[in-house]
Amino acid sequence: MKRAVISITIVAALLSMGHAAAADEGKVTYDKVCAVCHAKGLAGAPKLGDKSLWEPRIKKGGADALTASVIVGKGVMAPRAGVPSLSDADIKTAVAYMINQVK
Repeated sequence: MKRAVISITIVAALLSMGHAAAADEGKVTYDKVCAVCHAKGLAGAPKLGDKSLWEPRIKKGGADALTASVIVGKGVMAPRAGVPSLSDADIKTAVAYMINQVK
């Protein structure tokens, strides 16, 4: 029984580290790419942390829809935020990072 508890604790710790790493990766991508527009709200981009601008977008389709918008482009935002080498995974973690800033 004691081994089972220790094993569960270790697995839980490893999983939480994975979430922290993804959040860190999302922030890195945000800082390198997304912040250019989202930090100041350029060209209508919702500012990071502005709950009134992000909530309707999140409710409309959630993280998957927001990620898809970045991949194909939206408004003046070019596909992949203008960085063709940006992977789907990078976009997904950056979107998750931005969503987490309004929770």
